[in-house]
Amino acid sequence: MTECPEEFRWLSGREDLGEIYCVSFVRGLSPDEVLRRFGVDESTMEEGVTSEELDERSVESMRDDAAGYIGAAKIGDWTLVIEPGGWKLAVDPDVYGPVSRGTEVVSVCRHDYASDSFAYIVDGEPVVWFDPMLPDARSGNDPDRFVKEMRDVGLDPEHDIDDDPRIDFPTGRSFALAGRITGLPFSPEMLELRFLGAEPLED
Repeated sequence: MTECPEEFRWLSGREDLGEIYCVSFVRGLSPDEVLRRFGVDESTMEEGVTSEELDERSVESMRDDAAGYIGAAKIGDWTLVIEPGGWKLAVDPDVYGPVSRGTEVVSVCRHDYASDSFAYIVDGEPVVWFDPMLPDARSGNDPDRFVKEMRDVGLDPEHDIDDDPRIDFPTGRSFALAGRITGLPFSPEMLELRFLGAEPLED
């Protein structure tokens, strides 16, 4: 399977997402609760922030390889979280632990200078985690939970890097997998939402 999932062709034209970003979905929590659990300076919380403003403010206050400004918006039973220039909700247990306590998180992280990642985390524990370029090398306490869904979106769970070194369009396929889990396909309209934004606390 070499074609990009049709519904994610738009990703290649979104410069505001940049070379590094993390997009996550958190079930059953309000945007302000998600941001508090993430660890933000509550005095910087501001409603009505656009995705473009999230990116601009994150660049202005960028930390060492982490987002300087993040946003959250409610969509149905989930809260969408965007970390422009960030990655923490997908890989940092000090962040995903509190955020996922008593609930579940689905994260897609793109990182041009390190490894991309897909994460499904429940109650502080990674259930499924993998680099979309290496979908056969999964970790977590139930790494095979979504093998059918992975196969359906073109992330072959038995992919052999020695036979084929590449998986085409791994980010689009990761978002397709996230949509299978959440019922919320990531779309351009989601980036038109107004977000509750805030600056993460310094480590």
